[in-house]
Amino acid sequence: MRMYDLITKKQKGEELTKQEIEYIVKGYTDNMIPDYQMSAFLMTVYFKGLNSRETTDLTLAMAHSGDILDLSNIEGIKVDKHSTGGVGDKTTLIVGPILASLGVPIAKMSGRGLGHTGGTIDKLESIEGFSTSLSEEQFINNVNKIKIAIAGQTANLAPADKKIYALRDVTATVDNYSLIAASIMSKKLASGADVIVLDVKTGSGAFMKTEEEAIKLAETMVDIGEMAGKKTYAIISDMNEPLGEMVGNNLEVIEAVNVLNGKGEPRLLEICTEIASYMLLGSGKVDTIAEAKIQIENSISSKAAYNKFIEFVRGQGGNVDYIKNTDLFPKAAYIEPVYLNEGYMAKCNTSEVGMASLILGGGRVTKDSSIDLTVGIHIKKKLGEYIKRDEPFAYLHGNSKSSIEEAKIRLINAYEISLTKPISTKMIKCIVTK
Repeated sequence: MRMYDLITKKQKGEELTKQEIEYIVKGYTDNMIPDYQMSAFLMTVYFKGLNSRETTDLTLAMAHSGDILDLSNIEGIKVDKHSTGGVGDKTTLIVGPILASLGVPIAKMSGRGLGHTGGTIDKLESIEGFSTSLSEEQFINNVNKIKIAIAGQTANLAPADKKIYALRDVTATVDNYSLIAASIMSKKLASGADVIVLDVKTGSGAFMKTEEEAIKLAETMVDIGEMAGKKTYAIISDMNEPLGEMVGNNLEVIEAVNVLNGKGEPRLLEICTEIASYMLLGSGKVDTIAEAKIQIENSISSKAAYNKFIEFVRGQGGNVDYIKNTDLFPKAAYIEPVYLNEGYMAKCNTSEVGMASLILGGGRVTKDSSIDLTVGIHIKKKLGEYIKRDEPFAYLHGNSKSSIEEAKIRLINAYEISLTKPISTKMIKCIVTK
């Protein structure tokens, strides 16, 4: 086989075989295929596309380029979730304990954030003593005993994806459904779960700006999961404003604890319930979504999910006093109110809210950047609500007066005010299944 011939074949619009796709992925991962040829191949795929079978073969080849987690020693059907990203997305911290309290094993590998806020690992590490560096034995034991463990991605999962994504990033070939889907699903398949639930965001704070784009990506990923033998569901959800009230690392942990205590912001609670419902359905613990939602509501109202979160934190060395009394979390030096003109909160450029958090120090510009776990934004008003001129709509938590002033300008400019009440939008747009 020659890479030149495979590039030419795809340029003609012909279908690549499974063996040819495996040759490309292995050759590039092993440094046998140079960047310039892989760049030519990715650009050809960008314009010519891949069919469902080719996309699945690409995903599987990428998944098998490194370790595949063996979760066979964990009892029960293992369910995993993935969000395509957004501002204020702390759903894993809420959904995980709910499912664990209902007997569904959650064995999750998560990453650190690169962008406006930290990832799940950063957020959890804002809890004093919490360790995300677990041995394989401790990871499996915790899931069997507590029903939940979340660890950093220490395993060599889908190295082909990391290398190919870096090349896509500098060759303007990121925005392709097959390549996006293969990138996401290769890591999910390598993580060893039996069932995958995807939360595909759409709107001003999402990669997929329109509902149609989000549905197309979701359909591609569901096809991949099902063809790979995994029960897969996708939820299309709104990201036209931040999720919940908090944006920032320890602020989002505090909000997650509030949700588990029955004090959840409605839209955040709605998407967490929807994700958890499909995870519960996929686990075989319930027969219908309606039954799942009843069990989830009971898990929260009975404090079973909250108590499971405490058990989870204790199991990974964290100081549970932080969960029992969230006032113990370190606070930023300054908490400054932000005001808008009087009127209805009409529109939000959610990505700009994320950038305001990044300016405060809540995220990373590069993978080596340091992150400030105490900073962030508390948004008191949601779209559609009326705000008075002298009423703060948000509070900035920061450790530098200059960064607060810069973030304040960014945050104010992210919102539009109207004298007319806007039409409310649905949190859950639709569900994509096989």
